[in-house]
Amino acid sequence: MIHEGVLFVSGTGTGVGKTIVTAAVAALASAAGQRVAVVKLAQTGVQPGKHRGPGSDIPDLETITRLSGVTDVYELARFPDPLSPEAAARVSGLPPVNFAAAAAKIEELSTARDLVLVEGAGGLLVRYDSEGKTIADLATVLNQQGLDAPTLIVTAAGLGTLNHTALTLEAAAARKLRTAGVVIGSWPRSPGLAERENLADLVTLAKSPLAGLLPAGSGSLSAGEFGTVARKGLTPALGGTFCMQSDH
Repeated sequence: MIHEGVLFVSGTGTGVGKTIVTAAVAALASAAGQRVAVVKLAQTGVQPGKHRGPGSDIPDLETITRLSGVTDVYELARFPDPLSPEAAARVSGLPPVNFAAAAAKIEELSTARDLVLVEGAGGLLVRYDSEGKTIADLATVLNQQGLDAPTLIVTAAGLGTLNHTALTLEAAAARKLRTAGVVIGSWPRSPGLAERENLADLVTLAKSPLAGLLPAGSGSLSAGEFGTVARKGLTPALGGTFCMQSDH
């Protein structure tokens, strides 16, 4: 059964493929007939305003919509500098993410949607305001309010990923957050020894099979091609057919 409720998507760091994994989950849930909404807590490194100038980065929600076809998307804050949300808000002089408003918005969406995906920025403990609030804090609040809101951890494939993943899982466990599994967000076409050995080691760290593995470059595919890759790259709990033992 595909997950319903609220699903946080967080990473072990920046650039690990959170947005592509979020798009993959959204694409499969939408294809299965679920009513899907996607919330981006804070977009950094993109100028505020509707229109992007030449050379501007593409907002994550724009990428998610292009790949998944899901248009029910919400960006709660945007900052021009490519920094942590707290630092980006401070440098720009813009107000930080309002966590009370974010929790209320997610709870509101959850009453009318089958699945609400909440994508963070960077890792699980990245700061969003001067008080040090993190996406882990937001997940804790929503779980305390009775919402089913586990966290899907997106990680890298190569050297360094074991430590980053272990620290992220330990931080989640310390906060009594339920995890929905670990997904490798960008699997190289020609994996080396480290990547191949990390597959088994990540399973050991997570104490469960990997929840998915998406090939590098998936974000450049057409929506149709991406849907096929998403189905092959995520487990049945996320709407796909991925099985590490048979596929890799």
